[in-house]
Amino acid sequence: MSERFFLAAAPVGTRAVLTGDEARHLSRVLRGQPGDEIVVFAGTGVEWPARIVRVARDEVELELANPSTDPARPGPRLTLAVALPKGERQKWLVEKLTELGVDRLVPLVTTRGVAEATAAARGRLERGVIEACKQCGRNRLMEIAAPHTIAELRAEVAAGLAILADPHAPPLDAAAIRAAGRELVGLIGPEGGFTADEIAAAERAGAIRAGLAAHVLRVETAAIALAARLA
Repeated sequence: MSERFFLAAAPVGTRAVLTGDEARHLSRVLRGQPGDEIVVFAGTGVEWPARIVRVARDEVELELANPSTDPARPGPRLTLAVALPKGERQKWLVEKLTELGVDRLVPLVTTRGVAEATAAARGRLERGVIEACKQCGRNRLMEIAAPHTIAELRAEVAAGLAILADPHAPPLDAAAIRAAGRELVGLIGPEGGFTADEIAAAERAGAIRAGLAAHVLRVETAAIALAARLA
């Protein structure tokens, strides 16, 4: 059994307990038994080989072996601020950004946005991050931040190197941007585009506009294209 499972809390010592859906999936769906070996992680960049010690109704007790730590991702920290698309496209967006190693996703509040990042929606995004990490082998969770407008992100944009995706701008020079060594903030607007006021606010904070492709991209495609070139 080589399944990966998420620990809700980082373990202390050599014992840990799986609870909730993770425990039920292991015990009821996979029929895990004492002695079976799995891998667990807690979202902090570390994973542990583990052996099942005890299986109860809604929890599974584990004995942990020596941990291993993810190597550091090369390049600066990467935040993507994205005007979320609707429905299942959010799930696909989160899955791919997690796989690509994005550090933080900020739901971007824009004038023409179509989806609201409510507490329930953010909870779904966070669960999507966990599932993507389980599948792809990543051990550090991508952070799902609180929603922000461009104005609320101005300090971060000014402190880092911000790229505003614009289909009408010159092509992105990803190598030059990565070489700058500063924290990167990507800004992806809604399918209706940023308003002139939003673009002006981003540029006043120091953002540069850059094109990602020869054609107009959907929100999630633009976010993935930017992440793939900067991560």
